[in-house]
Amino acid sequence: MKKPTPYPERATLVEVGPRDGFQFEKTIIPTAEKIRIIEGLIAAGLKWIQATAFVHPQRVPQMADAETLIGQLPRHDGVTYTALALNERGVERAHAAGLTHIEISVSASDAHSRRNAGLPLSDARRRGRRMIRMAAERHMGVTAGIQCALGCACEGRIPPERVLDMAEGFLSEGIDYLSIADTTGMGNPRSAAELLEQLMPLAGDAPVGLHLHDTRGLGLANMATALRYGVTRFDASVGGMGGCPFVPGAAGNIATEDAVYLLSSMGIETGIDLARLCGCARDLSDFLGRPLPGKIHRFPETPAML
Repeated sequence: MKKPTPYPERATLVEVGPRDGFQFEKTIIPTAEKIRIIEGLIAAGLKWIQATAFVHPQRVPQMADAETLIGQLPRHDGVTYTALALNERGVERAHAAGLTHIEISVSASDAHSRRNAGLPLSDARRRGRRMIRMAAERHMGVTAGIQCALGCACEGRIPPERVLDMAEGFLSEGIDYLSIADTTGMGNPRSAAELLEQLMPLAGDAPVGLHLHDTRGLGLANMATALRYGVTRFDASVGGMGGCPFVPGAAGNIATEDAVYLLSSMGIETGIDLARLCGCARDLSDFLGRPLPGKIHRFPETPAML
């Protein structure tokens, strides 16, 4: 059993707003605007950007410009663009578009898997492993995600043994990162700790990240808990945008600026300029014409609060 460890000196934030956030928007965001927002996030210090998803445009119309977007994104040293794929066709499209890192994701909930990927859990697990091998053959880095790991709105509690078994299968394929997703925001510090106690020893040297949704307001609490179990990689969305089109009532991810503030206030380095990041969130709020769920970007004197 892995026991709590000292807080780390540094953590990595993966910005997923351009995918997880934008996919929830009903009004189509122009490609040029997406690129402008992504450039602002990079200027703020984000090094990992989940830029889009290679999924069926009729199911997620916001991602219909995936190839065009990837082709027009500026290249910066030290910046990695990723995208989500849910099937082999998505991996092929991402590779053809020039991406060097892909994220595949399989739900630990059969009901959610059928809604999200159109497959029962058993078939989705086999497909996920095929996709990992397929990406490796194309010399792409791979993040393998397990959705609904801390609960499902349809099925309720997900047995940790199922999550651990899925993780072991993905890890055996030689993935670069393992991502544990609280897709419906049902996790709490205790359930997160209980899963990580078993998962972290299983993962060994493979980096583990968390993809946290803030549906019930516990996203940052779960993040703080995970830090004590050796997790130093977290997905976050600028302004707290996002949700899941196939999860009723799903809220966005933890806000990137709120995560940066929490980490910085604890003395954990991220390499991200909080003032610039808050400017990105405010700019995005203005563009969308509504307040965003994130909190820290609403303060006018963000740097002085640290």
